[in-house]
Amino acid sequence: MAVGKSKVALGFMAAGILTALSGVILIFVGRAVMNDQIIKNTVIDPQNQMTYRMWKDIPVPFYMSVYFFHVLNPKEVLNGEKPMLEQRGPYVYRKRCQKDNITFHANNTVTYLEYRRYFFEPGMSAGNESDVVTIPNMLVLGAAVMMENLPFALRLMISATFKSFKEGPFLTKTVGELMWGYDSGLVDFLNKYLPGTLPSSGKFGLFSEFNNSNTGLFTVFTGQDDIGNVHRVDSWNGLTELSYWRTPQCNMINGTAGQMWPPFMTRDSTLAFYSPDACRSMELVYQRAGSMKGIPLYRYVAPKTLFANGSDYAPNQGFCPCRQSGLLNVSSCRHNSPVFISHPHFFNADPVLLDFVHGLQPTEDQHGLFIDIHPQTGVPLNVSIRLQLNLYVKRVSGITETGKIPETVMPMIWFEESGYMDGHVLDTFHTNLVVLPAVMEVTQYGFITLGLVTAAVAAIVWHRSRKEPCQDLAHGNGAPQKSKRGDSGLQTHVWRIWAEEN
Repeated sequence: MAVGKSKVALGFMAAGILTALSGVILIFVGRAVMNDQIIKNTVIDPQNQMTYRMWKDIPVPFYMSVYFFHVLNPKEVLNGEKPMLEQRGPYVYRKRCQKDNITFHANNTVTYLEYRRYFFEPGMSAGNESDVVTIPNMLVLGAAVMMENLPFALRLMISATFKSFKEGPFLTKTVGELMWGYDSGLVDFLNKYLPGTLPSSGKFGLFSEFNNSNTGLFTVFTGQDDIGNVHRVDSWNGLTELSYWRTPQCNMINGTAGQMWPPFMTRDSTLAFYSPDACRSMELVYQRAGSMKGIPLYRYVAPKTLFANGSDYAPNQGFCPCRQSGLLNVSSCRHNSPVFISHPHFFNADPVLLDFVHGLQPTEDQHGLFIDIHPQTGVPLNVSIRLQLNLYVKRVSGITETGKIPETVMPMIWFEESGYMDGHVLDTFHTNLVVLPAVMEVTQYGFITLGLVTAAVAAIVWHRSRKEPCQDLAHGNGAPQKSKRGDSGLQTHVWRIWAEEN
């Protein structure tokens, strides 16, 4: 009986050890399997139906929220007073992106054009496109700065031209006109006699060249041969570097196209991307870890050095001529117009910029940009890119429209492009990246726990079964046994001798 128990215990002990070893093996094999699946699903490949569709036609709704800085005292500004600004908005537009002309190449790259369209969402907006606002007139105040070094007589002629077309230093137009274009005799004149002076050949509007347009011809790596290169830009419009800036470093096209990044990111990773609208590459840095509906994420934000001037941050010297830190001079890629990009309300900028105008109150929550990204896959979960468009204005002699306007970097609008994963896309993401790994982890450690418990219990049973024969011998059963038929005299004598001795 004891021998049978011992054999059974040894069997259970072996089974427990094997089960525990299986759990340990699953920890390493399971992680390798998960990583392999991430790589297969991250590669840009039409065979990956779900992820390829996500890349081709972004399923996450994106919105552009536009805020105008309405000038409350335009007449006083022309007399030298500080501009008083009032934020109006948001005016929200749904953004539709779609990749087209997709061509795969033998060197593991793919070329495409991405088209974008905007649709006004009145239910999400604080007003209508018919709302009227007053902002600086870029055609007048911007042109005045561009022409300040021309001969005085020519400046007088330019001023006369402005007057003949009834163009003043400030525009009072509807939101729709300012966004998508308005009729202007001056614009028609410039397009006819000085073609190429303006960014578009039609109506003049702040976003007229954005709607129903593409962002340029991108060629990016598919990741087939190196997953660390997936989505990284190989060229843009056939260029591997830009010519807008003054140094090779500033002219580099770095990172991805700004929609996805390579998988397996760490806290030391940075988020680099090329933005055609900003005419440069940008790089965000890790801020903190977090989660979104159970999905782990890393938040990346803009460092203070992103728009710092060359004096405060030497690598940015190539983006100069610079003004105060917090401003990016994009005149070199915007027809030399004195336009600057910044964070909204001059967040993270030189505080002196806030003294130029009234009405700005920068906060990180409302005006800082961020991207929340799932580090294992490089897929963004929540995005908020916020930028402000500013016009550098000053008094220019000979151009009377500038009056006594103080030298100012005047905010015109700021906008936020935002989107976050939700609905069935988020559910699928949650199932594949949270639920399934959790089930696998429970299984792995369940096997280890079950195996160790089984082996421990079996070892105890085996140990006890080994002691039973010894205990039987010690408890007596080494004493002489009485006969079942009765005692003979010799047996009784032997029994007495044994009892006396013991």
